[in-house]
Amino acid sequence: MAKKSDIGGKRLIGLSPQAWGRWVTGDKTIKVQEIINSELQWIERESDVLLKAHSPECGDFILLNELQLRHDAKMPRRMRAYAALVEEKYGLLVYPVVVNILQPGSTEIIPSHYQSEIMGCRAYQDYRVINLWEIEAETVFEQNLSSLLPFVPILKGGNSEVNLRQALLSLRKNEVLGDLEPLLSFFASFVFDIPLVQQMMRWDMTVLRESPWYNEILKEGLQKGLQKGLQEGELRGEQRGRQEGRQEGQRKIILLLLNHKFDGIELPLVERINRLSLEQLEAMGESLLDFRQISDLEAWLKDAEKSNDLKPQVDIQNGNQLDV
Repeated sequence: MAKKSDIGGKRLIGLSPQAWGRWVTGDKTIKVQEIINSELQWIERESDVLLKAHSPECGDFILLNELQLRHDAKMPRRMRAYAALVEEKYGLLVYPVVVNILQPGSTEIIPSHYQSEIMGCRAYQDYRVINLWEIEAETVFEQNLSSLLPFVPILKGGNSEVNLRQALLSLRKNEVLGDLEPLLSFFASFVFDIPLVQQMMRWDMTVLRESPWYNEILKEGLQKGLQKGLQEGELRGEQRGRQEGRQEGQRKIILLLLNHKFDGIELPLVERINRLSLEQLEAMGESLLDFRQISDLEAWLKDAEKSNDLKPQVDIQNGNQLDV
């Protein structure tokens, strides 16, 4: 059985933990000693990495790293709890860092501390916030930050073909970094046209499905589609409207993800997807990561149409019956 590819936070930071530690702390004198166990009870974690480090000034300490696809409003409370648990477990002071990968809405404020007060008792926790979209892409190449190479397209000034090719070349020059190319292509697809990305580099779904960030994007997309569908249904004010609204929202997000994955799909396939029931659309959403080529999608649709037993479907837009 082939070994799974690990392209999450632990793998990326583990490529060069000392360079990472010095970058996030801004201290060139620290020495990272090891990556340590981050398993803790009673706390929900996203993507965390603990490094044991030593500073001539501060002595031994724990560098707590949280890599988040997007800012989470629960992060301040979580960082307070997590820092305390890590300090209790290892008996060392903790330097907490949150790295946000994708930029939120323009009005969203990202805090860098937690605070609360009750009856005169205060709790306070600072942590450092690093927003990747504020980091100059050139920093990655100048400081040889191999952990950040897959993120170059979404860094400040990284949305140029020159920087993309330089990041790709850096990955390909090192065998250890080779399996990160699909992750680079994934983040490149946020800022470049899909045909250009596919022409330049690999888009390996077997590797990508092991990325927590790819799966979070997929889950996020499906949830948004479902939420939109529910909102549309509620506006109709009836149960049938809610069902049809959910179906329409799910259909839209499925088509969006398939177009992104296969660089467009032909109209006959779109029409076949339009005929699927809500249950079939939800099943397709669960199977979408397994589609490696268009023929896989076509085979899935063929099976779905057989199981549908030629039952008439409803045209959501016009309320008319469709022939399958």
